[in-house]
Amino acid sequence: MKEDKNFFIVDKSVLPEIFLKVMDVKNLLESKKEKTVQDAVNRVGISRSAFYKYRDAVHPLYENTRGKTVTIAMNLDHTPGLLSAVLNGIATEGANVLTINQTIPINGIANVTVTIETNAMQGDFSRLMGRIEELKGVQSLKIIARE
Repeated sequence: MKEDKNFFIVDKSVLPEIFLKVMDVKNLLESKKEKTVQDAVNRVGISRSAFYKYRDAVHPLYENTRGKTVTIAMNLDHTPGLLSAVLNGIATEGANVLTINQTIPINGIANVTVTIETNAMQGDFSRLMGRIEELKGVQSLKIIARE
């Protein structure tokens, strides 16, 4: 019988500390800063059993978006070249733009929705989101859908 799973996107500031520490252990192992699980859990301050209990249930957003389509909604200032800079950032990270929808700017702000394919990305998804967020004129940015 297939288990029915539900997934949620949750701001890390409201997660119990154990989930954040499990992610720290996974990052230490992935970056090769620690060679063994025992060394990594000792450094972070959790037990091996806690790590093994949660390791398959806690993932950063970028892991779950690799090879997927992601739709991002943004409010952008009506500034020449800003949408081009957003699209260049997406291309630089290796994502492929599938669709772009833009409203007519109202009060100097346009709503833009971009759907991208992430399977060819060189970096992680959070780096792409940070690159876009840092652009001058990006008022808001959020993920509205993933497949």
